Amino acid sequence: MSTLSQQILSRASGRSAQPGDLITLTPDRVMLHDSIAPSVIRILKEQLGVTQLSNPDRVVVVIDHVAPAANLATAENQAALRKWVREQGIKNFFESGNGICHQLLIQEGLALPGEVVVGTDSHSTTYGAVGAFGTGMGSTDVAVCLAAGRTWMRVPEAIRVQVRGSFTEAGASNEHGVFELGPKDLALEIIRRLGAAGATYASIEIFGLDQLSIAGRMTIASMAVEAGAKAGLIWPGGLLDSPSWMQMPDRADYISEIEIDLAELQHRVARPGRVDDLVHVSEVQGLPIDVVYVGTCTNGRVEDLQTVARVLAGRKVATGTRLLVVPASAQVMQEVVEDGTAAALLSAGATFGPPGCGACIGRHMGVLAPGEVAVFTGNRNFTGRMGSPQAQIYLASPAVAAETAATGRLNAPSLAHSTPHLV
Repeated sequence: MSTLSQQILSRASGRSAQPGDLITLTPDRVMLHDSIAPSVIRILKEQLGVTQLSNPDRVVVVIDHVAPAANLATAENQAALRKWVREQGIKNFFESGNGICHQLLIQEGLALPGEVVVGTDSHSTTYGAVGAFGTGMGSTDVAVCLAAGRTWMRVPEAIRVQVRGSFTEAGASNEHGVFELGPKDLALEIIRRLGAAGATYASIEIFGLDQLSIAGRMTIASMAVEAGAKAGLIWPGGLLDSPSWMQMPDRADYISEIEIDLAELQHRVARPGRVDDLVHVSEVQGLPIDVVYVGTCTNGRVEDLQTVARVLAGRKVATGTRLLVVPASAQVMQEVVEDGTAAALLSAGATFGPPGCGACIGRHMGVLAPGEVAVFTGNRNFTGRMGSPQAQIYLASPAVAAETAATGRLNAPSLAHSTPHLV
């Protein structure tokens, strides 16, 4: 039986799609965000001579990467983008403050099982959380796709990840006494196994997560690209209905297979510079931390913020450490306000930013100064990613981020601070 990628790309291209084939297809959605959209529009107008899109209903435009605008140049670009959206009659437009593009497309039902969604962002792999083939493309490829209504793609080989077991309840420990393990720990374990280039231009197809929430699945699919993957697909079982033509692969031709037992997971962090430079927390435990940053398309959802509040319960952010929290969408913000999570975080000393990408790409709202050290729940820790090239970024789960905020030093949560029924 064909892999998930083959099944989806065969439907989209109207032919049997085999690994290595070059195919043309019509994406179900094309996503543009504010940082790349200006160059896409310029290519459409100046190089392709396109002034009016033929199918604007397929297009989704989001202002999220620098939201709200941080300077005059950004404000001018965003004003021009709003004007273009009106001229094109694009209905699926999300203004600054609504949230991050990937969160919004899934939240609003604009990415569905079996669809192909391309976007001007490498973390478009996030759409694999609902069983869609999501992938990022450059500005020229996206412009040509918008002009022609179609795009080309090489059908990727696939890597199968079989997950065994289940995550423990909030605040509980696994059989090894490790507390507050979650989807980010699984995502980091997959990258540890594969390496940063281990899935280059392949699709990572993950099975065994039928009991995991969509939010958790988004965390894992988001980080597939950090192993070099073209797409990161999670079988849409348990919570989602897949189309009838989409079948669970049995013995498909995967180029490799790995198996992960959730009972064996450990809290790990990625050391500065490489997402796959993963070590057990104990190897860097006690390192002083200036900034703890919780948010992004990887870990800015309700469950993530609830985890941080649960680990912080009854404590304050340590003196000398700053805790910044940026929800993935306005809906997430509203939910954590209504359930008391936001109040708990504010009481502990957190600072909230408006929904969006925040400082993830180092352009505003909490960028790092030279010499500062951050624990970040995002997806990348590249040099200069969040500000100064002299800053250091450690990637971690929301639970590790919360314990670090409380102690001011890199740490994982312990039984003494486990409060499973807070939220």
